[in-house]
Amino acid sequence: MTNDFLNKGDTFLIAELLYRIRYHFLLQKLGYTKEKVQENLHQRGRVSPYRQMLYELSEDITSDNLRSVMFLLRDQLPKKQTNMSTLELLTLLEKQGLLAENNLQILEEICKNISCDLLEKINKYKRERVSEPQQENFLTVKQSASWPSLNSEGLFRAGDSNRQMTNTISLSSNINDSYAEETGSLREHVGNVCSITGRQDDKAINITQGISKLHLEDPTRICNLENRTEKLMMTYNMDGLHRGYCLIINNSVFSRTLTERKGSGKDAEELKRVFTWLGLDVKMYKDQTSEQMKVLMEEWKLSNDHKSRDCFICCILSHGESGIIYGTDEIKVPIRTITSYFTASQCPQLAEKPKLFFIQACQGKQIQRAVYLEADAQNPDLLPAQQTISPSESIPEEADFLLGMATVDGYASFRHVHQGTWYIQALCSKLQQLVPRGEDILSILTEVNEDVSKRADSFGTKKQMPQPAYTLRKKLIFPVPKNPPPSQQ
Repeated sequence: MTNDFLNKGDTFLIAELLYRIRYHFLLQKLGYTKEKVQENLHQRGRVSPYRQMLYELSEDITSDNLRSVMFLLRDQLPKKQTNMSTLELLTLLEKQGLLAENNLQILEEICKNISCDLLEKINKYKRERVSEPQQENFLTVKQSASWPSLNSEGLFRAGDSNRQMTNTISLSSNINDSYAEETGSLREHVGNVCSITGRQDDKAINITQGISKLHLEDPTRICNLENRTEKLMMTYNMDGLHRGYCLIINNSVFSRTLTERKGSGKDAEELKRVFTWLGLDVKMYKDQTSEQMKVLMEEWKLSNDHKSRDCFICCILSHGESGIIYGTDEIKVPIRTITSYFTASQCPQLAEKPKLFFIQACQGKQIQRAVYLEADAQNPDLLPAQQTISPSESIPEEADFLLGMATVDGYASFRHVHQGTWYIQALCSKLQQLVPRGEDILSILTEVNEDVSKRADSFGTKKQMPQPAYTLRKKLIFPVPKNPPPSQQ
């Protein structure tokens, strides 16, 4: 490439970009590690602090916040370009001459109305820009705009090369005159944004006045910088020497009338692979009776090993009904009973640590089967309303619990006899996809909901919707593993 930023003998630029977008597991393909990249950033880093700041802002601005910004700027945006990602919006502002390294006024006004944390990122950039001279090896805006166009396997597109960082090395689409609605991560690649003619000074005044007016009309949105430190600390500690234990109970063969849960072994093995990849010590238990499950929970409740662990995870795969799961002896065990073993009073070593329970079981009505699909329920009839139990009633009335249910109360969940259940397969897939991007567990479960909701039987008539319930006090973010996800090994 021009200026020797990238050549066969020096791939550090690619490594730096992968590091910036948190795709650390791909670094080893280039012969790098996360620590090695960090050591060399000061001398060899090409991405300017300005670009880093814009990218970090784009990652932290939520979809709701982005809609607010689009509303504020609606008079200045082309009518056909009212739906775009944050990176696309920032690129458009640059093309209009309203945003630059030395012109952050509009960006500051926007962030003032959204979050003091976002505003602090800009202030931090400005402080560092004043205190430290700019390194000569940073990519400037002009340099990035002059890079040649790359094909779908490249990291950039012509004209806006350094204005974007992509989810993966592979890109597959251009965004031209229209924009798809943003539904997922803001790490969407930016397409060609058409330029807009007009007096830039007038636009800057109009945008700034519009934002300032709204800011004055709504003083409750003024940033409280005193809360900034507290917000930044609202993440569970997950950097201990030991991540934690993950129990997987796989009940597939039952003693009397309940059918064999074919395909459940596929789920159990996939869970084992993924949670082992995430650094947990996985323990597998197959075909447990109701009493065996209770004894098992009692043993793990009393374990002294939790003290040095960051979290605790328990996955149960079985038949079920509203608020309960079945042991292989077909005796009901309330989900509330399972989770209550690990409250702070019952298991002090897990106090203030996240405790996650993933339950793959029907919670009610059996839906008519399609080919290869079975329902994880005992009774084909819908349970009476008075018998239903919501997921929130199945978790203890104290903090730090998360209960991920395969389906909403009163409905069946589905399992492919060869490929496993919709919910567990989606959960494992999204963990592998989104943990490397730094997403928290609730965001990941939202993506799981989206995935499962789009699935259907071969006739398109049978659907499923998972439902998480939680009393988490902080964000739970798994550290990015050094190794690639199991699906890529």
